[in-house]
Amino acid sequence: MFTGIVSGKGRVEAIHPVDGTDAVVLTLTVPGHADDLGLGGSIAVNGVCLTATSINGDVIDVDVMGETLQLTTVGTLKAGDSVNLERCVPVGGRFDGHVVQGHVDGTGELLEREDEGNWQRLRFSVPADLARFVAGKGSIAIDGISLTVTAVSFATEPLQWFEVGVIPTTLRDTVLGDRVEGDRVNLEVDVMAKYAERRASFENLTPAASSSSEATSAKAGNQP
Repeated sequence: MFTGIVSGKGRVEAIHPVDGTDAVVLTLTVPGHADDLGLGGSIAVNGVCLTATSINGDVIDVDVMGETLQLTTVGTLKAGDSVNLERCVPVGGRFDGHVVQGHVDGTGELLEREDEGNWQRLRFSVPADLARFVAGKGSIAIDGISLTVTAVSFATEPLQWFEVGVIPTTLRDTVLGDRVEGDRVNLEVDVMAKYAERRASFENLTPAASSSSEATSAKAGNQP
């Protein structure tokens, strides 16, 4: 689990296709993030939870499946690109952002970027099937950065969007400072909103229908 508080930036050194598969191995330089990582340890790269498979000082390898390449912006990374980094939260660690799983829900596009004095207003598109999980004053992770939503589109608008306000420190210390209009970013909506919708989907079921649905799910889950 992560908190969306990016602790540094890394660099993509190389991308190695895995023969016979749709997967790749990413070689990354991760300054200050490999000291206690350990093989099999988790690290968030632009908000995507990945597993270290090789560690050599500050250089690590991570395996990336084809599905991850297709559904996140990891598939567009090139050697030399900067990436946001965050290690998973240790037990007893300070929780400064919000619950971030590193499970990207979709991607959005930077639509507008405006200076507002000592901060910037950024507007992003959001896939229609995710828009219902994004609420004003709620939390969202953009490329792994925990941010507060400041404005959202009306549900009837053909293009769904949301806005965030970003302070200079975040712009300087994360890759968000390098994003330009048209760039795509990884989005992870608040997991609590997803659980709330899941719970609500059962509230209108009769007890018999609910029990039947649960029994069917359990039976399907036990199939070999």
